[in-house]
Amino acid sequence: MQLTECGFSGSIYPDAMLSTATFCSRFGRWQSAALLLAAVALAGCQSSAGEPAAVRAAVAAVPAPDSVAAPVVPALPDSLRLTPLEPLAAVPDSLRQAVRQLRASLGPEAEMLRPEVLERACVGYLTLRQAGKISQPGILAVADMDLPSSEQRLWVLDLRKAEVLHRSHVAHGRGSGHLRARRFSNVMKSACTALGFYRTQDTYGGKHGLSRRLRGLDAGQNDNALRRYVVLHAADYVSRQHLQRHGQAGNSRGCPALPPDQYRAIIRTVGEGGCLYLSGPGLESKWLDGPAAARQLAARGWR
Repeated sequence: MQLTECGFSGSIYPDAMLSTATFCSRFGRWQSAALLLAAVALAGCQSSAGEPAAVRAAVAAVPAPDSVAAPVVPALPDSLRLTPLEPLAAVPDSLRQAVRQLRASLGPEAEMLRPEVLERACVGYLTLRQAGKISQPGILAVADMDLPSSEQRLWVLDLRKAEVLHRSHVAHGRGSGHLRARRFSNVMKSACTALGFYRTQDTYGGKHGLSRRLRGLDAGQNDNALRRYVVLHAADYVSRQHLQRHGQAGNSRGCPALPPDQYRAIIRTVGEGGCLYLSGPGLESKWLDGPAAARQLAARGWR
C-alpha cells in the first residue's frame, strides 16, 4: 500500500490577539499603562467574549486616575505556563533516586526537561522493556508537548551513558493548536498529536525522504498511529529558517515532524524497536507502573 504521510499547515496564527481600547481609554495618561499593556500582550490571554481577560482584571483592580491611592498591578496570567504534573504514585524511592541521578548527569542540555516528564518517560521505558514491547536497550526519546513549538522540546537520551544524544524542535498537529498544543486526539483525520508511548518501527523512503513508522502502545490514546500514518519525518516548517522567520514551528497533520538538518540522525539513533514518549496534559498510561519499572531497573539497569 502506498503511504500518504503527514502534511503541512502552512499558515501561522497567533494564539491570541489583544484589543487595547478599554485599557488605554482609562489609563492612557499614565506612563505605567504602557508597561502593563506590554505585560498583558506577552501573556496572550483572551476571554471567550473577545475582551482579554487579563486586561479586564487589570482595569478592575487598578484605582481610577483621580484616586489618591497608588496604582496596583495585579499578577497577570501566563498563557505559556506549563501544566503542573504531580509525582507518580507508587514509585519506589530507589527508582526515583536513580532518575534524579540520571537527570543530574545529563547536564545543561536537559535543563528544560522537567523532572516529572523524565520520571514518567523512564518509568514507561522500563515497564515496556520488562513487557518485551520495545527492544532498543538504553535509548529513550521523549518530547514534552506541553512546551511551545518555539522550544527544543525533543530529547533523545542514552540512559546507560547518561548522555543527551540529540535535542531538537518537533512539530505538533495543527488540530492540537498553533504555538501550544492544547488538544490531543487518537481519532482518524483529527490532525491532532496523540500522546503516549510509541514503539519505533521500520523506515521507508517517502515524500519527505527517510521516515520511520510509529506504533502507538497506549490503547485508545495513540493506537491508531499506524492507520493515521503518524511517522517521524523531516519538514521544512521545523527548519531553522522557518523558526527564525515565524518564531515557532509550523504544524503537521499529527506527526512529530523533525528539522531537516537533524531528522536523519534522530531517526537512525532511535532505531527500530525503540521507545518514544510524547508527554502532555491529561495523559494516562498503563505503562506508568512504578513497581514493575523498579523491578526491571534492579534486574537489568537501564539496558
